Amino acid sequence: MSESKLPGGTFNLASGFDVTRMVTARCNSPVRGSSGPRRIATKRSRCLRDVVDLGITHIDTSDYYGPFVTNEIIKEALHPYPESLHIVTKVGARRDAEGGWPHARTADDLRQAVRENLDRLGLEALDVVNLRLGGFAGPETRVARRTLRALVELQEQGLIRHLGLSTVSAEQIKEAQSIAPIVCVQNHYNVAHRVDDDLVDSLADEGIAYVPYFPLGALHRSNRPSSPRSPRASTRRHWPSPWRG
Repeated sequence: MSESKLPGGTFNLASGFDVTRMVTARCNSPVRGSSGPRRIATKRSRCLRDVVDLGITHIDTSDYYGPFVTNEIIKEALHPYPESLHIVTKVGARRDAEGGWPHARTADDLRQAVRENLDRLGLEALDVVNLRLGGFAGPETRVARRTLRALVELQEQGLIRHLGLSTVSAEQIKEAQSIAPIVCVQNHYNVAHRVDDDLVDSLADEGIAYVPYFPLGALHRSNRPSSPRSPRASTRRHWPSPWRG
């Protein structure tokens, strides 16, 4: 791991692929149709430029955040992108008219999602695509082999460089690894929500990045302590960044 002036330094996701552990999670971009979208977008663009100037090389996004407007803001603010900047996106869901997040995991859904991310970000290939297999309640028991293989096909076409998973269990990760290399796992984790304690350690042993979303959610009253254990040194060592989800 190389050194960085930012807290935590950097993390090696894959060969030749280092990212800062500190990350910007799209600067909380607005949903399409929210009040004052142009004014808000201008502030978000400024925020993105500032964090990149500070040395952050890691952006978490998805075309279904918004939807669409988030990636449009990133492109407007930062394109052409610095060579050191890595953009990580997520597929497997969509935003409906009621503000919900229904699954979107068919092969056609995933192909469309990847191409929409590419188009709106102005990229020829996506650095990392995380496949969201669970929902807000947590991981689901079903393992989507066919779903992951659809992303592997896009990877073979050169549209995706690396694959990750989101909202998954240890069993799902193991099965996914039998299909394709997984470089990161993005799950709900914070001081009050500790169900992944053992998973954090096992992934660290394998060199797979564990990426917590809602890392500051411990102060939210919906989060209840799930373990009396104090935060682990291994967690501090191996978290690549505090992604919000």
